[in-house]
Amino acid sequence: MKFVLAAHGTRGDVEPCAAVGLELVRRQHDVCMAVPPNLVGFVESVGLAGVPFGPDSQETVNAQTDFIRQLSQVQSPASLLHATKELFVRGWADMSTTLMSLAEGADLLFTGLNYHGVAANVAEYLDIPLGVLHYFPVRPNSRLALGSVPSVPRLIHSTMRTAWWVYWRITKEAEDTQRRELGLPKAAHCAAQRIEQAGHLEVQGYDQVCFPGLAEEWAGRRPFVGALTMELQTDDDDDVLSWIASGPPPIYFGFGSLPVESPAETFAMTSEICAELGERALICSGWADFDRIPHYDHVKAVRAVNHSAVFPACRAVVHHGGAGTTAAGVRAGVPSLILWDVADGPIWGAQVKRLKIGSTRRFTSISRKMLAAELRSILTPAYVSRARAIADRMTKPADSIASAADLLEDQARGTLLRGFGSGAAQSKAPK
Repeated sequence: MKFVLAAHGTRGDVEPCAAVGLELVRRQHDVCMAVPPNLVGFVESVGLAGVPFGPDSQETVNAQTDFIRQLSQVQSPASLLHATKELFVRGWADMSTTLMSLAEGADLLFTGLNYHGVAANVAEYLDIPLGVLHYFPVRPNSRLALGSVPSVPRLIHSTMRTAWWVYWRITKEAEDTQRRELGLPKAAHCAAQRIEQAGHLEVQGYDQVCFPGLAEEWAGRRPFVGALTMELQTDDDDDVLSWIASGPPPIYFGFGSLPVESPAETFAMTSEICAELGERALICSGWADFDRIPHYDHVKAVRAVNHSAVFPACRAVVHHGGAGTTAAGVRAGVPSLILWDVADGPIWGAQVKRLKIGSTRRFTSISRKMLAAELRSILTPAYVSRARAIADRMTKPADSIASAADLLEDQARGTLLRGFGSGAAQSKAPK
């Protein structure tokens, strides 16, 4: 069978789809991935065919971060609306053209949350099965709002349907243009609602243990497979593990795709706090520029590491709260401190706090005193014990990937509900 996987975003958005894609290739299927141009090399390096899809994702993340941080500034409604539209629809038309070319004759189109409307419209036109990967619960539910959680996640989920509607209104002009050029009727509802109403496959690429009771609430309508990761090795892994073995287990600090405005200050604060606490620090810079930093005997800085290999050897993990990094920390059985800024960070920060396996703060509001206090708290035996207990209940990566591939095969074979309608490709013609 032929599968087209469209994933836009950072590596954290692309790698889960790539993991499933490799499993489908292993099962002798034809697989092609559409990814941001800056991640085509990554996809090809793991053995998949990659095609440029939309704008550069690093530039997009930087633009999103700048936009959110500028919301507090006084702007005219017209300027704000224009900036918002530009942020969410850039590359929409080109992405539609790319997917139309790739998905012709495909048995299934699988996509992530970013630009899901583009993929949904292409699947509707071609009348092929559609699958969507969720990295956290994006559908309204009663579970995330329970217990003591930060106000941001509670607000997000109490207004989820409104948020989807607002997103649709922001992107509606681009979507209407796409649908008109495909010869499709104007949509009466947002793509997220159309996908939900049609009962299309919504793969939950995270563990149900992280959201107690959610699987029972959804009663199988949205299958959980666990976090999807390739557990790829990096050039620095052996050196890092050797350094870890030479002394006490360190605290891991990782920034992933999070833009760091003052890398030198962040590095210095982290190093000084760990020295004060008598801890070693392993700092993974990600996209941040930590090339010109001072040397400390208790600190090691690298660009990237294999989370699955390194995290179990650490005392705790401090990171930006991406779904993949969070899952790796929980699977490792060590406490987490999530310093979130944008995207799904506040959701995962709320959950590790609720599960009492870690804590959370907003990255831009963290102070030296706060960071030291949070680290002291999560390094206590109670947090360590609970983190180990939760880790034992997490799905193994290989099992997650196999389950996701099974679901996609079933969807492609027609075992699950197929398409938005019938005959769309036969009755419609793009202009």
